[in-house]
Amino acid sequence: MTVSLFDQFMSPTYLGIPLLALALTLPWILYPSPSTRWLNNRLLSLQGWFINRFTQQILMPLSLGGHKWALILTSLMIFLITLNILGLLPYTFTPTTQLSLNLGLAVPLWLATVFVGLRNQPTIALGHLLPEGTPTPLIPVLIIIETISLFIRPLALGVGLTANLTAGHLLMQLTSTAAFVLLSMMPAVAILTSILLLMLTLLEVAVAMIQAYVFVLLLSLYLQENV
Repeated sequence: MTVSLFDQFMSPTYLGIPLLALALTLPWILYPSPSTRWLNNRLLSLQGWFINRFTQQILMPLSLGGHKWALILTSLMIFLITLNILGLLPYTFTPTTQLSLNLGLAVPLWLATVFVGLRNQPTIALGHLLPEGTPTPLIPVLIIIETISLFIRPLALGVGLTANLTAGHLLMQLTSTAAFVLLSMMPAVAILTSILLLMLTLLEVAVAMIQAYVFVLLLSLYLQENV
């Protein structure tokens, strides 16, 4: 029986219980919480340094009003990185390959940035729908185009993360299947394919981290327009 390549993206269940909830709660357990000691160990020091550097990088272009989002943006970044990388381990499941989960994260956060702009500076927020100096005949067309581009933003967040991770996982699945099939027929080619698979795995680890960063970076850029 031929198994579909897309079966790996189905949400697994055990005794009728979906394991997606377990996969979503696992990252919070993996990271140690800061201790009350004056000096932390190496792991806590490295973790603190990474969080501080990332927070500074994300909040640099934002005004002071956007600094309130530091906790949620940093937490989201660490959460997505952990989910993406844990999904590369054997016998695991990547929740971020599910479009429903990514849209569930993207739509409320994007909507929050829009509401922040409409509450704090409604004139500027609505002014983004019509660029300054637009000729009068083009005003209705540009308003429609800018409105559509505004509502496409959460789709760009969710679909971008889903598509990149899904494509990487499929490519690794195809390469590993080819290496396994070629092992008995052409061992030399199978070894070369296995080396390619190793390089793809390293690339996928980089993609897992970069896509989490891109998700949060785009969200911060949407927030920058509204604070």
